Amino acid sequence: MKVAGFRAAALAAGLRYKDRLDLGLIVSDGPAAAAGVFTQNRVQAAPVLWSKEKPTKGPVRAILVNSGQANACTGPDGLDAARRSALSASQALGCGPDEILLASTGVIGQALNVSGIEKAMPELASGLDEKNLPLVAQAMMTTDTKPKIVKAQGEIQGRCFTVVGLAKGSGMICPNMATMLSFILTDAVVTAGLLQDILGRAVAKTFNRVTVDGDTSTNDCVLALAGGRAGNPALTDRGSLGRAGFEDVMTTVMAELARMIAADGEGATKLVRLAVTGAADDSQAEAAAKTVANSPLVKTAWFGQDPNWGRIMGALGRSGAEFDPEGVNILVDNAPLVKDGQDADHEAEAASVMRQAEFSLSIDLGAGLGRAEVLTCDLSLDYVRINADYRS
Repeated sequence: MKVAGFRAAALAAGLRYKDRLDLGLIVSDGPAAAAGVFTQNRVQAAPVLWSKEKPTKGPVRAILVNSGQANACTGPDGLDAARRSALSASQALGCGPDEILLASTGVIGQALNVSGIEKAMPELASGLDEKNLPLVAQAMMTTDTKPKIVKAQGEIQGRCFTVVGLAKGSGMICPNMATMLSFILTDAVVTAGLLQDILGRAVAKTFNRVTVDGDTSTNDCVLALAGGRAGNPALTDRGSLGRAGFEDVMTTVMAELARMIAADGEGATKLVRLAVTGAADDSQAEAAAKTVANSPLVKTAWFGQDPNWGRIMGALGRSGAEFDPEGVNILVDNAPLVKDGQDADHEAEAASVMRQAEFSLSIDLGAGLGRAEVLTCDLSLDYVRINADYRS
């Protein structure tokens, strides 16, 4: 899976596990327009602090990503490690350190093995190849069970373009952009300002509508690079011919990555597409949807295939959304669960639906035209095991 104008490499640098890919590099053959959206968590990792201002300073050449150590809560030493990592990559590529974006994921509070990164850099840079993006998707995994990479294509005024997206994320997932990382690469010609505008809107519709466990990370970031090899007439603003089609393709790629993250939630056995309609406005609908999706009681009921709708009603009631409880209707797929705020007498049918690996939960609050959708998953025994043993 490749996109014109980009090469990649990955290797095992021994940052946490022996003989496991844990260091990845994505390089644009020329200066690329860049954009980024970052965690809004007050506690921000050194790579976030390093990268968040770089797209505004000019073109970018590369993204360096590591797993194993988040380089978060590491103080001045962590910032120095980030600087050294970027400098090492820039020297190998023949560009400035400010042209390197950084992303890290792993254990918070552990010092980054920057000497290991510096030692591995010559071999990493020598392994760059246009076919290696899937290896970077693998190197950025932590508790993910599978790499996540998506490709889509479109056309701008007769010129074909490609978008490839990579992501990692399985637990600590409730992005507020803002432990998820995502890199979006395209060969389209797009100015940095417009790319930032498009990325922000796409994130709001996709990654910010995913929750696994309600926790936002110190390292969340989505980085986008546009290399320009497609040769299309430049997209410069929202009125540019072809902008809408490009944004649709980019959003489609990110939506599929978001779905893959929810489906691969730590210990997850169910993928749930939760839709709230009939709220007083969209913000109240989103609040209601996220409150239900983040409720441990609701999520464990999904795991147990138990249509315990009282837990859903309780979560709705504390969400802050305004509605009449007697106007609420809830469906699991097409099985009525709640009718006018009371038992719809179809629990057996709903339980049967919940035995599926994927189902929808539709909630109508009956209070207006607001609507929102969230992707989420159940909370299983394995989620507890994975996180209890994470540092063991």
